[in-house]
Amino acid sequence: MRTIEWVDGHVDVIDQTALPQQRRVALHTVSEVVDAIRRLVVRGAPALGALGALGVALAAARSAERGYDPQAVRADARRIAGARPTAVHLSWAVQHVLPAVSRGPAAVADAAQALVEADVRACATLSRLGAALLRSYVGDRPMVLHTHGNAGALAGVEWGTALGVVRTLHADSLIRMVVVGETRPLLQGSRITAVELAQLGVPHQVVVDAAGPGLIASGQIDVVIVGADRIAANYDVVNKVGTYPLALAAARAGIPFVVAAPTATLDWDAPTGSAVSIEYRDPDEVLLVGGWRMAPATSAALNPAFDVTPADLVTAIVTESRVIEPSRAAEPTGMARALTVPAMRMAGAS
Repeated sequence: MRTIEWVDGHVDVIDQTALPQQRRVALHTVSEVVDAIRRLVVRGAPALGALGALGVALAAARSAERGYDPQAVRADARRIAGARPTAVHLSWAVQHVLPAVSRGPAAVADAAQALVEADVRACATLSRLGAALLRSYVGDRPMVLHTHGNAGALAGVEWGTALGVVRTLHADSLIRMVVVGETRPLLQGSRITAVELAQLGVPHQVVVDAAGPGLIASGQIDVVIVGADRIAANYDVVNKVGTYPLALAAARAGIPFVVAAPTATLDWDAPTGSAVSIEYRDPDEVLLVGGWRMAPATSAALNPAFDVTPADLVTAIVTESRVIEPSRAAEPTGMARALTVPAMRMAGAS
């Protein structure tokens, strides 16, 4: 089942705000696409990229009903690209399909569909490369992994990134346990990641976010593996808030901290993570639980959606084409060492 599909001239998506209950939503207008992005009906870097591309196709289709106007479609594309500032996949995908706008709605739809299919292939490939990398770290024995946020099929189109690696390892009986951070305040870990793992039959345990670093320090975790919303040119990693403490704990404990993300997540225009605009969301996401206020009426809240993990805490970044090891930089300039696929130990990959 695909999380995002083009169906009869509109975009059909799984509503991630309703999970673990399954509900699909039809998006017929650009305003509905923008609203779905802002309200996290669709979230996750690859998923946002797919929706961004199909959103431009939707803009072209609606424009054609009124007399096709390429300029109006480009204006709608800018609205879509700006709906969430931190996730680079969204703006990248919109820019990717924009050249087709001058050729008409059918060309835009074809370009968007091609991007979606390419994303599915990229996530499947990086999942195999990531599984091979983790086997090179841990060996061919069942391992305990810690993940945070959601980087599974629901964050993509049908495969996922970090959870795609887990899925590949599970198929080879190499997962003993996946520890899932609940991922406050919107609980993407317990509401979404745990659901995906349960459906796959992967052994897993949900923990409060604050428990993760202590579990790592106590030697209970073999590898931390997460996705990414943006990776800066120096390989700083922007991901769901709560990722940075896990990287600190992994570095102190001497275990690998691995990021799985498609190449499109790399933002060469952002020199470091500090150049990335971090999204701050509604304070009520922190202050309210199930509609009940959990803090005094006079209390305010700070709600950053992401944090930045410095490159020197990252053991490896796995993409669909290579493994980058920024923490082993050997050059005085800090240039990271990039391993091409043939240089990897590819045990069990295909």
